[in-house]
Amino acid sequence: MQCVMSPLVRPEVLAYDWLPPVAIGRRAEVDDVVRRLDPPAPRARPPWIVGVAGGPGSGTSAVARRAAREVLDRLRAARAEPSPRSMAVRVGDRRGPHGVATALLRLLDDGFDGRGFPLAEVLAGFLRRVRREGRPVVLVLDDLTGSEPDLAPVLRALGSPDRFLPEGESGLPPLYTIVAGGSEALARLHARVHDRSPFGPFVTLGPYDQTTLVAIVSDRAERALGRPASPRLVERLVLRTRDDGGGARRAIDLLRRELLRGSLPGFDRAGAGPDVGGVSVEPWVVRAIGVASGGVVAPLGMVKRWEADLAREQGARPLPTTTLWRRIVRLERAGYVRREIRTGGNGGTRSLVRILTPIDDWITVPHYRESPRDAGEWDVGPGPSPSREPSGPPGRPYFPLVRSVGPTD
Repeated sequence: MQCVMSPLVRPEVLAYDWLPPVAIGRRAEVDDVVRRLDPPAPRARPPWIVGVAGGPGSGTSAVARRAAREVLDRLRAARAEPSPRSMAVRVGDRRGPHGVATALLRLLDDGFDGRGFPLAEVLAGFLRRVRREGRPVVLVLDDLTGSEPDLAPVLRALGSPDRFLPEGESGLPPLYTIVAGGSEALARLHARVHDRSPFGPFVTLGPYDQTTLVAIVSDRAERALGRPASPRLVERLVLRTRDDGGGARRAIDLLRRELLRGSLPGFDRAGAGPDVGGVSVEPWVVRAIGVASGGVVAPLGMVKRWEADLAREQGARPLPTTTLWRRIVRLERAGYVRREIRTGGNGGTRSLVRILTPIDDWITVPHYRESPRDAGEWDVGPGPSPSREPSGPPGRPYFPLVRSVGPTD
């Protein structure tokens, strides 16, 4: 895991899900999505669904989420009562349509557990909750690449909600849906649902040109650093992106690695404190997840055993299971991990933690409230530790440690 570097004024802008205030180079496409949804009083009949299609790194996520924000702003400006709600699900992170439906219902009910419920019941629970709340909803279903769960049952339910509502009830409050991802994936999905839930023709995005990529990388670097970035650095990252055949996502990924590893020439490291953003979590929790999973997936029980061993090495008490679970939930909300429930184990189920984003790219800060003052001094990372490196529990693989921003630095 990368340490949060003190020169970064706003490291959160380097996160995968950070939404820029302006979709650089995509203003016309954002306007087109909003125009098709036509808030706050659409002239077309529901369902109101728009597809945003493009290649990897073409800005489909940015356009979809930026358009959703502008639809939300229009609803608020129209003084819609009750206040509208925005929801987003990255469908590529879910297992099957049941996982997507469960994620939707969890946005309205944090404690919902979809195990044991058929898909139709989960969809009914989501639609009934939307109707009961009576709030306009702006929904983004993102990251369709062709390997994601089948979204057809979900979109069909949005197109024919009365089938899932209690007898005597019909219709939903305004529900605006944006489906974003690869052109082929959207075309296949549209072919299956166009009779009830059409969302074509799509708003189609071409690749960014080099000038726009330079503008995107420069803007993101300046926001992270609090000052203009070196033009030579930006040009180098954009040229590497083009050589790799990538788009904006690849360019921001390269920028993130560059800044978080502190390789930008001319960094002034003096005077920065530890409060620089990121997910608040004990450093040994991240290390436990990394060691137990090998960067892929780990049973929660193994993460718990490693967390206990590593906490004791740092002179801290192991976290209670519920507290450790809350830390994992924080990492999940940041898009770094996903919790999964599988059959097997005690009680017939096993809880797993799957790594979604390389641990080297995680942005965290030490959590101090339950930790001793010096417990945040170390963090997991790829390089050797400068001093007092523990050896790790006997007979288990060991990950070295590096310095992190701590309360005494």
